[in-house]
Formats: sequence, structure tokens, C-alpha cells
Amino acid sequence: MEQTKTLSKSARKRKLVDTLTAYSFIAPNFIGFAIFTLGPIIFAVLLSFYDWDGSNPMKYIGINNYTRMVADPRVRAAFMNTIIFVIGTVPLTLVCSLGLAVLLNQQIRGRNIFRTISFFPYVASLVAVAAVWNMIFSPVNGPINEILERLGVMDPPRWAADKDWAMITVIFFSVWKQMGYYMVIFLAGLQGITAELYEAAELDGASNWGKFRNVTLPQLRPVTFFVLMMLTINSFKVYDQVYMITQGGPGTSTLVLVYEIYNTAFKNWNLGYSSAISMLLFVLVLVVTIVQFRGESNFAKE
Repeated sequence: MEQTKTLSKSARKRKLVDTLTAYSFIAPNFIGFAIFTLGPIIFAVLLSFYDWDGSNPMKYIGINNYTRMVADPRVRAAFMNTIIFVIGTVPLTLVCSLGLAVLLNQQIRGRNIFRTISFFPYVASLVAVAAVWNMIFSPVNGPINEILERLGVMDPPRWAADKDWAMITVIFFSVWKQMGYYMVIFLAGLQGITAELYEAAELDGASNWGKFRNVTLPQLRPVTFFVLMMLTINSFKVYDQVYMITQGGPGTSTLVLVYEIYNTAFKNWNLGYSSAISMLLFVLVLVVTIVQFRGESNFAKE
């Protein structure tokens, strides 16, 4: 009996040591998350109910920031522009990156060079590529408009300088900048598909399109879902590309939520109101993410 109790105490002690050892490994990451992520999130939620300019004492105003946000035309414009940007960017980037991945997964000559060229915009400096992009799409002497004029277009678009074309320009720039990164992810997924599946489909008489539709797409479903999630979240958080191309203009034609949060917080120094706008963005991303997860789970069950 005493020997059994001794063994039981020893086992509990060993389990406690193992538990403490495990917690000691995750503690640095958890502490960093609590200080730099969880803490600021909680503070932002509380701050959205206050009026604060960063220097004077905070003043509790309840839901006034949220009621003001509903009636604010800049916030409404930023909300709609963010939705338009996501709807325009996500499917186009998804299609372009998947098409590039399928093309560059073939045994073609110089494919490694083309992969590098496709990936280069993603790793290149945003300032540099934005400057080149603005030069190429310059409405005055840009090569794109010169080509359009030679093709017979009498009044080519003014691109980023035109409120009707500015958002389209930002979307094109975003797709060109990001599709190389997601192409690499799709390439990894394509290379994980076994050749036997394609051989079986070929024996059944499937065409290239049939193999793509019945083999490639179903096998890439987890990768596609991951790319869709990352693309959607990153598109809702867009800021730097808008800043470098249009700075939210002309007018409010390319003003997005993150850019408005930045202007409200660090130009107007209304930190409480900017926190309320950030809560709107948080809820928007949360709802879209939940819908995507439920859609994926329902599709998997079918």
C-alpha cells in the first residue's frame, strides 16, 4: 500500500513537472500575445466608448462614437469602397494566381525564370513598384495610354487621377502585386496531387478541362479555402497600396476603412472615434470569416 502511494505521488510529481515544462515553452509566446495583441484589442474596444485625443483626459461618451459613425459620409464611403475592393480583388487574384500556378506547373522551358518573374512584384519594395505603376499608368505620358491611343482609343482613362477609374487601378495593382505569392501556394498544392489520379482520369477519356475540373479543383479545395481566407482578410485590411497609389482620392473614391482609421487616429487625433471604426472593421471581417468557414464545412459534408 505504501509503495503504491509512493508511486502515485511520484507520478503526480512527474506530471506536474511535465505540465510546468510545457507551459514554460509556450509562456513567452503567450506573454507576447497578451501584451502586444490581446491587450491592445481590449483597450481599443474600451476606447471606442470614450472621447480622447491622446493628451487630454479621456471622457466617457457611451455609444456616441457609434451613432456618429452611422451618419458619417466618409465612413459610409470607406465601408462601400472596402467592400468593392474586396469583391474586385479576391476573385481576380484567386483566378490569376491559380492560372499562373497551373501554367507554371507544366514542363515548359524556362519555367523557373517565369516563376521568379511572377513572384518578384510581391517581394519588391512597395514604394518602388508603386512609383513604376504610377509612371506606366500616367494619364499624360504613360505607355499604357500611348498604346491605347495608337490602337484608336481617342479618350483613354486617366486611371488613378479619375474617380471612376481610381478604384479599378488600385484593384489591378493589388492583383499584380499579390498574385505571385498565392501562385507559390497553389504550386505547392498542385505538386501534392498524385499523378495516378490524372492517369486514371486520362484512361476514362477525360480531356484537359475534365482533368482540371474533376481532379485538380477537388484536390486543391483545402488550398483554395486557405488562399480565399487569407486574400479576404488581407483585402479588408488594405492600406499601403491605397496610400501609395491614390491616397484615398480623388475625393473619397478609393478611401477604405483602414485608411480612414489612420486619418482619424493620427491626423485628426480622435482616438476614440477611430477605435469605433476599427470595431466596425473587426465585426465585418469576423462575419465574413464565419460565413466562409460555415460554407466550407457545409460543402465538405456534401
